[in-house]
Amino acid sequence: MKFPGRRKHKHYFPVQDKNSLIGQFHKAEPLQHSYIVGIDQVLVDIEAKVGDEFLERYNLKKGMSQLIEDDVTEALYAELQEKALINYEFAGGTIGNTLHNYSVLADDRSVLLGVMSENIKIGSYSYKYLSNTSSRVDLNYLQPVDGPIGRCFTLIDSQGERTFAISPAMINKLSTEYVDKEVIQNASALVFAAYSMRTNPGDTMTEATLKAVEYANEAGVPVVLTLGTKFLIEQNPEWWQEFVKKHVDILTMNEEEAEAITGIQNPLLAASKALDWVDMVMCTAGPVGLYMAGHCDKKYLRETEQQFIDAEIAEFNRYEYSRPMRLQDCEEPVKVYSYIPPYMGGPDKIMNTNGAGDGALAAVLHDICANEYHKLNVEKSTKHEQPAITYSSLSQISKYANRVSYEVLAQHSPRLSKGLPEREEVLDMAYWAT
Repeated sequence: MKFPGRRKHKHYFPVQDKNSLIGQFHKAEPLQHSYIVGIDQVLVDIEAKVGDEFLERYNLKKGMSQLIEDDVTEALYAELQEKALINYEFAGGTIGNTLHNYSVLADDRSVLLGVMSENIKIGSYSYKYLSNTSSRVDLNYLQPVDGPIGRCFTLIDSQGERTFAISPAMINKLSTEYVDKEVIQNASALVFAAYSMRTNPGDTMTEATLKAVEYANEAGVPVVLTLGTKFLIEQNPEWWQEFVKKHVDILTMNEEEAEAITGIQNPLLAASKALDWVDMVMCTAGPVGLYMAGHCDKKYLRETEQQFIDAEIAEFNRYEYSRPMRLQDCEEPVKVYSYIPPYMGGPDKIMNTNGAGDGALAAVLHDICANEYHKLNVEKSTKHEQPAITYSSLSQISKYANRVSYEVLAQHSPRLSKGLPEREEVLDMAYWAT
């Protein structure tokens, strides 16, 4: 596994380094590997620029994410092709993107649960999906189905506002029989999106997702939920609050989704409120930047060397050099926060905002999995005297997530084609300083 992010100083990672005391490599058993499991609605993203009349013609509500029927899908896609309105077609899905990016960054395994067309033709959506997914993503646990995977149309108007039209096809037919208990309970984390809970009568995706969450909760595997869309959460925020409190350990969201579930507009205060339910929070806030929050035991607190920031919470970043922990592992829990503005102010030209949050989440998952990887192979390291969720501090994770988001924003595809550059002349080493 690659090291998560960069550091100014050498850490005991990766674990296959020579023993500094005897100058030789350990003649031990092969390295043990950790991995992430994700459950997703497998689909292809299609991006197109359209006018308001196009949205009205297909009865699409501007700025919202909505499901469309098969006949509407075919007519819509045919018009986009006929008028040459399509910009790009990519393998997509919130969790599919996240797992792909995780595997590219970590150069290690992740496992995707979902459905895939049993019969795949060259040029089909299933073919495009498989062709654009990292070989490090384990697809052997996908459920074969007799039909197409889904399509998500990202329709961009003249003002740049995005409207999402989703053709589910077979994506919500995942059965509980294809939710492997052993795979989930041996994972470093289970990640899923709120979208998988938006299904129609007769669909089995929600049932399968809840079964996966049940397995993870039973084994103490961290459950990571990304909210995905404010409109889904707004329909029943109380239900989501209760679900998150009972079943979720790490919550990721943008500022709109944060307001939908907490009722609080300010992203910092919304993240703080969410800590009443979960152990760790990431909240992206567009051009404002990124907030992270977690719990840490008082005896493990590390004070930042950066300037304290006063906002709605005074000096909220004071302990951003701390590593987040599960609340249940803290004897004297303290809420800790970190904030970072967009990396280098953001790209000169933003090519695509669809997937920036998925990229940030992939970075967070990489750090969580790196912690488990290190623990498996260097069990007696002093690093693990603190029962932390992550390998790095909130501050470092924020920087890493921020850097990955920038990379996604600067390209058309929501999926990385390569990891972060090894050397960046434009980047002062102080950015990665502890």
